[in-house]
Amino acid sequence: ERALDNDKTKAQHVLIEIQKLYAVEKKAKEQNLTADQIKELRLKESLPIINELGKYMFVQMKLTLPKSQIGKAFAYSQTRWDNLSAYLYDGNLQIDNNLVENAIRPVALGRKNYLFAGSHDAAQRAAMAYTFFANCKKHDVNPYQWLKYVLENIQSINHKNITDLYPHNYKKAISDAVE
Repeated sequence: ERALDNDKTKAQHVLIEIQKLYAVEKKAKEQNLTADQIKELRLKESLPIINELGKYMFVQMKLTLPKSQIGKAFAYSQTRWDNLSAYLYDGNLQIDNNLVENAIRPVALGRKNYLFAGSHDAAQRAAMAYTFFANCKKHDVNPYQWLKYVLENIQSINHKNITDLYPHNYKKAISDAVE
């Protein structure tokens, strides 16, 4: 955003190219492709976009003030280029880390509240609870039903099988019990 204010033409060019990359991802999702098919699609459609974008940024870096916002953005991208383009070669990887950022947002938002948890141990317990509830959300599990199940079954489970009580395993156990 700051780069847009600094050099709108260059920033918009880069954003348009990035939008093309997301269009390829949308296409893969809509077609419900396997990981191998996603990789194949990315190499066919996204790799040429990435290559052109890299060339453009390399040329523009030489024509841009390094301390400007757009110059800093180009430098940041160049130093991380291999990491930014690694997703092309593995269909299991996402183009971005939005899933992770969305999952940790409640933790980040509650960070100030943890300062007043009462003790370090209380803050640790709160963090564990957030983790379990985030996992419930990730696996589309009702947190109340899951916690009730855990409390009812924790005494009878072998400690080696404690992972059976994790939210994703709870969902499987419940669906197996229904069948």
